[in-house]
Amino acid sequence: MNSQKSAAKKRALQKMELLGSTSIPKALLAMGIPTMIGMLVNAFYNLVDAYFVGGLGESQMGAISVVYPLGQVVVGLGLLFGNGAASYISRLLGRGDKENADKVASTALYSSVSVGAVIIIISMVFLHPILKLLGATDSILPYAATYAGIYIVSCIFNVFNVTMNNIVTSEGAAKTTMCALLTGAVLNIALDPLFIYVFDLGVAGAAIATAISQVVSTCVYLTYIFRKKSVFHFRVKDCTYTKETMSEIFKIGIPTLVFQILTSVSISLINNAAGDYGDSAIAGMGVVTRLISMGSLSVFGFIKGFQPIAGYSYGAKKFDRLREAIKTSILWSTVFCVIFGVILALFPTAIVSQFTKGDAEMIRIGAASLRANGISIMLFGFYTVYSSLFLALGKGREGFILGACRQGICFIPVILLLPIVWGLNGIMYAQPIADVLSAVITVFMAIPLHKKLNEMQKQTSAISKKDND
Repeated sequence: MNSQKSAAKKRALQKMELLGSTSIPKALLAMGIPTMIGMLVNAFYNLVDAYFVGGLGESQMGAISVVYPLGQVVVGLGLLFGNGAASYISRLLGRGDKENADKVASTALYSSVSVGAVIIIISMVFLHPILKLLGATDSILPYAATYAGIYIVSCIFNVFNVTMNNIVTSEGAAKTTMCALLTGAVLNIALDPLFIYVFDLGVAGAAIATAISQVVSTCVYLTYIFRKKSVFHFRVKDCTYTKETMSEIFKIGIPTLVFQILTSVSISLINNAAGDYGDSAIAGMGVVTRLISMGSLSVFGFIKGFQPIAGYSYGAKKFDRLREAIKTSILWSTVFCVIFGVILALFPTAIVSQFTKGDAEMIRIGAASLRANGISIMLFGFYTVYSSLFLALGKGREGFILGACRQGICFIPVILLLPIVWGLNGIMYAQPIADVLSAVITVFMAIPLHKKLNEMQKQTSAISKKDND
């Protein structure tokens, strides 16, 4: 027993060293790359879903595009508690307050699963009206209902996984997150063709494959907990709903949830607008959404590794370390976005054509939109570093505003107005325009943040100098 406690303590010290003193490039590689790989593969299996379902027809492809935002809202509950808790946990660990960090982790996990179950039940009761609201046409609705009936129920496991993803990353165990995401994604990729075509289950097969992969990812996290590899102990009795704990979770978690809801709303608005041009338009824009998500989720994965480093450094008042982490993260994420964007912009037709049997209209619409999105996503790394940074530092209001820009404040007015004056082109170019506007807003919000950090560093240095004297 003593040897187990000693090993657990050693692992905890190693994780804290990674967050607090390891060189920034090495820490970002250790924290960011595993989560990036996990999210990249996770996004890739969403594409694989689209690839195999696309072989069934445009209505089936449109069905999974319609259901996608509903799943994102449910998963957003995991982000509400998981991301909100992760930011607070990192700052608590930076201050050396392990006891409260433990309570916050337990509170977040059990709360997310409980609330997630309630939302899933409500979603299933009102499934058909919700799907119509999300843009399902009469030809798409039967397939969407079949897919959602299985997929949405399985999202309870995804809520657990997303919450654990954030909590585990906050304690410096990014490799466990990668393992959970990777295992589920690889399994889903293998099961998709089996259930869709070999067992001839169609869109239901795609949903079953996804559900099984989510369960397996959950098992990876449960193994991590039960083998006591986590810094935290997830116990119901440790759940605490004090004003301070919940306000710290919600001030970061609510902006994250709103961002997730806005993402779903933006996809729904695209689906509804594209519905005027037929199932091919919905399917084409759905493919673009999933392709762009592959790049954006990869960046989010990397930034998840950056967030605990930033939060820990801020909590420990290591401002030089925080500043270096910001600069390095912007550089690395931007390089990735440029490479990814160039590939999409140069080969849009060849890429989109992989997701249809040969629907020329779907390819035309998807390729034009993908080319424009490929160019604008080059700004995404810069924008995401700062939208995540505000949340990591506990600045919920600023994080809320910036996080809501790309899919809400900038996007919604554009998608509502532009198609009226520009038709289908207004739908295809709405997101790129919102991306550019969001990047400009980011610049104006980043400048005062750095001024504030400089002032705090000067104050900390003055206090430290006074204590030494």
